[in-house]
Amino acid sequence: MKNENYGDLGFTFIETKKSEIIINHYGRRATTLRSLRAIEFKENIDNLTVAQQQHLMARLTGNYKRGNERLAKKHDRNKL
Repeated sequence: MKNENYGDLGFTFIETKKSEIIINHYGRRATTLRSLRAIEFKENIDNLTVAQQQHLMARLTGNYKRGNERLAKKHDRNKL
């Protein structure tokens, strides 16, 4: 992860009795991780900083990149 200046993106997670991971975004359920994805998430989350945790949860929920970043970079108003 190149840039760790993500701050609080509003993601939280809880583990259920069934060993599922529920990721919430500002209190609303964004996704549920089950089986192998939940196990990998639990193994990795403790080794990350808070900013990295937020980034990981954003990526897992699909609330990360929308695909228009490359086009926006080339736009005249974004060139310095």
